[in-house]
Amino acid sequence: MPVDVAKAKSTPPIRSEGSWKKDDVILYHLGLGAGLEKPTDAKELEYTYEKNLKTLPSFGVVPVFSSMFGMAGTGGIDINWALVLHGEQDIEIHRPIPTEAAVESEARVADIFDKGKAALIIMEVKTREKGGAPLFTNRFSIFARGEGGFGGDPGPKVTNAAPDRTPDATVESRTMPQQALLYRLSGDKNPLHADPEFAKLGGFDTPILHGLCSYGIVCKAVVDGLLGGDVSKVARYQARFSGVLFPGETIVTSMWRENDKILVDAKCKERGTPVISSSAITLQ
Repeated sequence: MPVDVAKAKSTPPIRSEGSWKKDDVILYHLGLGAGLEKPTDAKELEYTYEKNLKTLPSFGVVPVFSSMFGMAGTGGIDINWALVLHGEQDIEIHRPIPTEAAVESEARVADIFDKGKAALIIMEVKTREKGGAPLFTNRFSIFARGEGGFGGDPGPKVTNAAPDRTPDATVESRTMPQQALLYRLSGDKNPLHADPEFAKLGGFDTPILHGLCSYGIVCKAVVDGLLGGDVSKVARYQARFSGVLFPGETIVTSMWRENDKILVDAKCKERGTPVISSSAITLQ
């Protein structure tokens, strides 16, 4: 049986260590387009210059990205990884992410849901400073196409739908034609985002932007657009990847304040197609 829920969830966590420096944080921010429009603006320099440097909450996906692939051999999950799609990303921030750190992480299969034609696998990675307190918890939700129909729990319903009213703020984020080539230096070397021939095998005329790059761009848009640039106000960031963006296109991020959340919806300006939906940033 390709998916054995009980076996996968009972497999011991996979432990790993990692670290980052200020240059890694700056490179990540540049990969999101920080400094593109106003490179010497004081607020933008907080993302791109060591002086007063801060770390976007979405950076937390970078140190643990390889953990998702490290779980390919997890017991109970015998699937074709070529048919896997990254469907959702959820990060909880336990305290502001430092600009330099040495960390240790534990990755496990938190749950598996039956979506009929696919299995939805929730891979959870908990990260703490080495020998210290928790920093953040990631949940990568991946769709394993062709692995559903095993009679399991279908999982929770979609939440965080955008309200039917005018957004409280809208931010346009232009991407560069070479955006994916820059972002891949933060660790995601999937050739889908660089190699035209490989992209054609995936059904795209040209390489597409990383979903997690769009994830970070939208996070920055909200932090700058409604939180005054204060990264410490973000307690959680949940997003569903609902469409692709090509490097050089523009993301339009719409935001609505709802109690302790900011509901988020992002679209491609040029094609009017969805990029990120059913998304929210929960505030501290």
